[in-house]
Amino acid sequence: MATRDVSPVPPRWDRTMQQRLARGEAAALGELYDRYASLVHGLAHRVLGDERAADAITRDVFAHVWEHPGTYDPKQGPLRSWVAALTHRLAVQRLRATETAALARGGPGSTEDLERKVRRASVAARADYIVQSMPAPLRAALESAYFKRRDYRQTAADLGVTEDEARRRLRLGLQLLATAQDAAAPGSRGTPPEIGGAA
Repeated sequence: MATRDVSPVPPRWDRTMQQRLARGEAAALGELYDRYASLVHGLAHRVLGDERAADAITRDVFAHVWEHPGTYDPKQGPLRSWVAALTHRLAVQRLRATETAALARGGPGSTEDLERKVRRASVAARADYIVQSMPAPLRAALESAYFKRRDYRQTAADLGVTEDEARRRLRLGLQLLATAQDAAAPGSRGTPPEIGGAA
């Protein structure tokens, strides 16, 4: 998994950043890019599965932020979530456009296959975002259990916590991850609030 900036950003920083962008401060765009470029690129790559397409989406996202800073409303949620939602929306649009064009040229598959692919990509992007955004203790417990193949007792020993605390962290982490699947299920809005909020 790519390393991303997951440090909490105070809401004041979000408001100030939006105001600076609205004033046309190029330095503000640079700071925003430094903070969120890896998040944007990672989410786009998760959806599209292509480095060049992810690069293009990254450029598109920051161009949109620069050209339309007023579309972000700090009252609607964190800037990070808004940037992630914008990335997700643009990446899914690109995926649909590319795959639809391939179908029109007689490529393999159907529109149902396309929608399944979009749902899978959305779940993967959402899960990645959840893992990178969850509190470090939950992430550490999941990484120990999943990547190191440790049970809750071994995870507790690794983390220096009680077995009950290890089970609690694993349960909470898995519950958060389950929301990625729930949000992309057919019949749901398709995108969870954190990724699909105001975009």
